[in-house]
Amino acid sequence: MSRFRKIFAMAAVSVIALNCSAYAQDKKFTVAFIPGIASDPFFLSMEKGARAAADKLGIELVWQGSASEYSPQTQMPFVDAALAQNVDALVLVPTDPDSLQSGVTRAEAGNIPVITVDTTVTDQSYLTSHITGDNVDGGRQAAKTLAEQIGKKGKVFIMSGSPSATTNTLREQGFREELKANYPDVEIVGIEYANSQPANATSAINTVLLNHPDLAGIFAIDGTRGTGAVAALRNSNAVGKVKLIGYDAYKAQVEALQDGVFTALVVQQPAKEAELALEYAKAKLTGEGTDKIEKSVVIPNVVMTKENFETTKANVYSD
Repeated sequence: MSRFRKIFAMAAVSVIALNCSAYAQDKKFTVAFIPGIASDPFFLSMEKGARAAADKLGIELVWQGSASEYSPQTQMPFVDAALAQNVDALVLVPTDPDSLQSGVTRAEAGNIPVITVDTTVTDQSYLTSHITGDNVDGGRQAAKTLAEQIGKKGKVFIMSGSPSATTNTLREQGFREELKANYPDVEIVGIEYANSQPANATSAINTVLLNHPDLAGIFAIDGTRGTGAVAALRNSNAVGKVKLIGYDAYKAQVEALQDGVFTALVVQQPAKEAELALEYAKAKLTGEGTDKIEKSVVIPNVVMTKENFETTKANVYSD
C-alpha cells in the first residue's frame, strides 16, 4: 500500500470513529431499571431519583417491577421482558444473588451492560458496577445503638426478610460482629425471616415476645420488617418496654419514631444510588466518563433518632 493510501485509510478510520462517538452521544438510550418490589417506599424513592437522573441525562427509562412481592419468581419475568426488548442497559436490584444470575448471564451474551443497585448477584465479574448502602456498617450501627439503649445487656431478636438477599445477610453480619466484639452481655435469642409480608414479621415477633417476656430489643432489618415489628409491639403493649431499631425511613416509620415506637432508624439514600447507576449506564454506553466508573460503590447511611430528626429528616423516603 502506498504512503498516500495508508494516510487516506487512517483518516477514514478516524472519521468513522468520530461519527460513531457522535452517534453515541446523540442517541437516546433505553435503560431498564428493575427494583426489588415497585410498591415499596424505599424503591419509590429510588424511582424518584432514577427519573430525575433520566431526565437530566436524556435517557429513556423503563421502570418496571412486581408491585406485590419481593421474590425471584416475581422479578424474573420483568428481567426477561427487558432483555427481550433489547434495552441498551439494565439496572437491577436482584431479589436473590443466585436466581438472578441467569439474567446477568443473558445480558452479557447480548452485550448489555448491567449495574446492580442495593443488592447484587453472586458472580459480579461482568457487572459495570455495584452500588449499595454500607450494609455491614448499618448493621454495626444498629447493634451499637440498640446495645446502648438497653444498657449494654439483655436479650435481643433479629427480624429479617430473606436468608439470601445480600442486604439482609450483610446487615445481620454487621449486627452480630458488633455485639460479639463490644457487647458480650447482649444475647441474640433468635432470627426469623418474613420475606415480603409485614404480617409474617408481626406473627414472628408476637411469638418471640411470648417465649421471651424479658426481651429487651429488636433489630428489624428492613422497612417491611419494621412495619410488622411496630404492629407487634403495639398489639402486645410493649412500646417503650422493648427497644426497636429499624432500617429505612418510610414516612410511617418516621411517625412511629416520633411516637416512640422505634428508638432509631438506620437510613439509606436510595435516590442517590439510582442517580449514580444511571450516570454510570450513560458513561458506559457513550464511552464518555468511563474513567469515573467505580466497580463497587458504598454510600454511607444515616442514623435517625427523635433527637436528631431536624438534621436528618431530608432522608425520609417517598410515598
